[in-house]
Amino acid sequence: MHDLAPLARFGSLVATDLRDVTSDPTALDSAGFWAVCADFEGRLTCARFGDVRTEPVPDPVPGRWRGPAAEEWTSSLGRAAYTAGVRRIREHIAAGEVYQANLCRVLSAPLAGPEAHDVDELTALLARGNPAPYAGTIRLPAHGVEIATASPELFLRRTGATVESGPIKGTGRTAGDLLEKDHAENVMIVDLVRNDLGRVCATGTVTVPSLCEVEPHPGLVHLVSTVRGELAPGAGWPQLLAAAFPPGSVTGAPKSSALRIIEALETSPRGPYCGGIGWVDADRGTAELAVGIRTFWIDRTGPGGPQLRFGTGAGITWGSDPDREWAETELKAARLLAVASGAYEASGRTAG
Repeated sequence: MHDLAPLARFGSLVATDLRDVTSDPTALDSAGFWAVCADFEGRLTCARFGDVRTEPVPDPVPGRWRGPAAEEWTSSLGRAAYTAGVRRIREHIAAGEVYQANLCRVLSAPLAGPEAHDVDELTALLARGNPAPYAGTIRLPAHGVEIATASPELFLRRTGATVESGPIKGTGRTAGDLLEKDHAENVMIVDLVRNDLGRVCATGTVTVPSLCEVEPHPGLVHLVSTVRGELAPGAGWPQLLAAAFPPGSVTGAPKSSALRIIEALETSPRGPYCGGIGWVDADRGTAELAVGIRTFWIDRTGPGGPQLRFGTGAGITWGSDPDREWAETELKAARLLAVASGAYEASGRTAG
């Protein structure tokens, strides 16, 4: 079942030869190349690999990934519960408790058969059917981490003392679908990310090089902004993660109020979904962590056999229409679930 060798893949970067696994973020300031997964709930897994090389993502091997069919997925929140949650968040906004909160649901489906399901094979399928700038695999079955992500969103990029975040807020099928509400939401989250980075960056260094840029992705468009700063002397990974985590774009504003509301309304832990997934090269002082959206993971802890999980959500503001927000979560999931089922690849379609 767990005979797959540990591996991490981020774009064309491949890491093998696992040397060390720790939950201590100070390790990321030490030495070596680390694959990092921070669950939304705070569990941190840092895996140091001895061999790092560049190679293209392999072509999928037909039949090696057996994904669930579309009808096999169940949702932690059904349509009625989700739209009720949107209305509840609007009540919290009306009461002045929060300006925006991200409401998510976790989809689950059983993985058939006793064979080891390789998330790197799923990554190969995603590379064809839903290419993404922060795509990757972290495969550590013995440590409960099996992730395939097609994330479009930068959580933290680090080059020496320079740190950058690229929050996404605002989603539509086309740029014409984006509303004033989407722009307002993006600006709100940019303020939150500026505040988060300001807690660990030198005074006066936090800037916003770009605001509300329309960025095309397979099947949809996003509004994306960039926030940048210079880390204060003495600030390392423990301080940076403590200040910035969980990512502002998938929580809400103010973050503390949004987290409290999320906990009350969501019925399933998010796990790596909405957490941080990526790599840290401690030798070079560089890193790239994505927000764990458009992300699949295998959960082998339940009594019913391995489950494939996938999260989807939407940012809720006073201007939110419950049915439109539900439709946004469906839009974000549809293409990815088709790819994971194998139906997208089998139909001969390619990413547009």
